[in-house]
Amino acid sequence: MDPINETTSRWRAELMAVAIPEKIEILSSFFKTGKGEYGEGDKFAGITVPSNRRISRSYHDAPMDVISSMLAEEIHEFRLAALLALVAHFEKCKNADERERIVRFYLAHTDRINNWDLVDLSAPQIIGKYCLDTGNNDLLRELARDSDLWRRRIGIVANFTYIKNRQTALTAELAEILLTDREPLIHKAAGWMLREAGKRNTEELTGFLDKHATKMPRTMLRYAIEKLDPDTRRHYMQLR
Repeated sequence: MDPINETTSRWRAELMAVAIPEKIEILSSFFKTGKGEYGEGDKFAGITVPSNRRISRSYHDAPMDVISSMLAEEIHEFRLAALLALVAHFEKCKNADERERIVRFYLAHTDRINNWDLVDLSAPQIIGKYCLDTGNNDLLRELARDSDLWRRRIGIVANFTYIKNRQTALTAELAEILLTDREPLIHKAAGWMLREAGKRNTEELTGFLDKHATKMPRTMLRYAIEKLDPDTRRHYMQLR
């Protein structure tokens, strides 16, 4: 067996050793794998995120061919494993060229980063950190305008890294791009980011709401106002 296949097989075996088959049905329902749903056809093994992270971070130095092989797997948790290892690689890497190579790899494989948890557990740590460190806000704007659901979610959720660093101005701009989006998963993500930004800068959030609440998707609005006081929440919901 060649080294790539050997490493991939060992990694899969370690993951399957901690799988809990009883969780498969729950996860399949939770991640909407039914016909016509956003996760249609996705398959689960029943591996918890903490177990996956513990195993997969030890593969942070796996060759990109191994990461590609894991991303190509139909098992959801194997694709997550690849992303968790890639996050660990990115975090440990101090070389700017290598970090850019990781970002290019990530963006070239977004067709395999195709459920919300895969995005949420990797985009802030890789795309968000890269954009924040390099000042490349345009990449998040481009992603937010993309025709692909998951690339749009990457664009808005990667912004969480900015928010955690108390840089909240870009959040409103990205949310504004997504105001007319038709996907509930984008409404939830944009509302979530607005809420998190609002926890750092309430005036910025209410300014956005004063301008856009009347046309925001209700789900986006509900998520955005969740941490405001009851009277303020009631005021904005009445605008819809």
